[in-house]
Amino acid sequence: MRVAKTVVLTEEQRAQLQRWARGRSTPARLVLRAKIVLLAAEAKRNDEIAIELGCTRRTVGTWRQRFVDAGVSGIEKDAPRPGRDPAVRKKVAAKILIKTTQEKPVAATHWSTRTMAEAVGVSHATVQRVWKANGLKPHLARTFKVSNDPRFTEKLIDVVGLYLDPPEHALVLSVDEKSQIQALDRTQPSLPMYPGRAGTLTHDYKRNGTTTLFAALNIAEGIVISECMTRHRHQEWIRFLDTIDKSTDPDLDLHLIVDNYATHKHPKVKRWLARHPRFHMHFIPTSSSWLNLVERWFRDLTVERLRRGVFRNVPELVQAIEEYVEHHNDNAKGLVWTAKAEPILEKVRRARAVLDKIPSE
Repeated sequence: MRVAKTVVLTEEQRAQLQRWARGRSTPARLVLRAKIVLLAAEAKRNDEIAIELGCTRRTVGTWRQRFVDAGVSGIEKDAPRPGRDPAVRKKVAAKILIKTTQEKPVAATHWSTRTMAEAVGVSHATVQRVWKANGLKPHLARTFKVSNDPRFTEKLIDVVGLYLDPPEHALVLSVDEKSQIQALDRTQPSLPMYPGRAGTLTHDYKRNGTTTLFAALNIAEGIVISECMTRHRHQEWIRFLDTIDKSTDPDLDLHLIVDNYATHKHPKVKRWLARHPRFHMHFIPTSSSWLNLVERWFRDLTVERLRRGVFRNVPELVQAIEEYVEHHNDNAKGLVWTAKAEPILEKVRRARAVLDKIPSE
């Protein structure tokens, strides 16, 4: 039968252990160790101490032995743990960072934890820790596009000026079309969501036709003027301009923010605009859809109503869109643009400077 080592305390050791055992700011692990040694000094067995303190007999035996071997200092500090030397670990981390940011794996576009682990000779958990500590996520990529429009600055200042300081006796409308919205039906019924399980949709679908949504977002009020049509040619665009004309106060000028789609500049469109002088067109720079606020409303429509929708035909799809627009307009709020033109231009200049330094592939 194994007998635990006898623990004998000096007055100084006992006083120190009691301070740790009672200390409110003492780490919990040190409080437990001090109590173990104090009870061991009362000649109690390890199993008795374990029951009293709510820990394992092995834990009691470990710290009892540490105190016998090294005294108070033996329980104050943790023993060195196995693992890589810090200098080696730092060197490995540096190698992982260099390969992650400056190299690509063979026959792949980006690293995974396991391909990097194999290349560096470490565990994939080590790679994961290094990436997390440095905010690296090779599996993710953000999309961007810097506009090459030669009139970028002029157009940006014009549109941002409308957002920040709209003209008096006028409406500013962000206008665009969301084309080819598909009426998709699922091949099997969807299962509902319940606690512990997400709702389901089949990955495949049936195409039941498309529609194009024309929308004009009133920046001041947040109200949307909309119309669904089968196509999006200049004829449909003129028809939607007529809808805007009939849906707004005829005494107000209308400033429309639109993109550079050829339909918006068709000769027949220009002739229509000439006959309606209260319409003023403002074109955003190319590759700058983020500047047209109706695009954000299109995103909300897609996420909240279309993406998970089930539509057996185009009329069902159109009805769903119209219901969404009606609900939106009943709860509409004006949009507030806060970004000024100069900070945006500065970001674009920095982006162009970085792109100019990257050699073309």
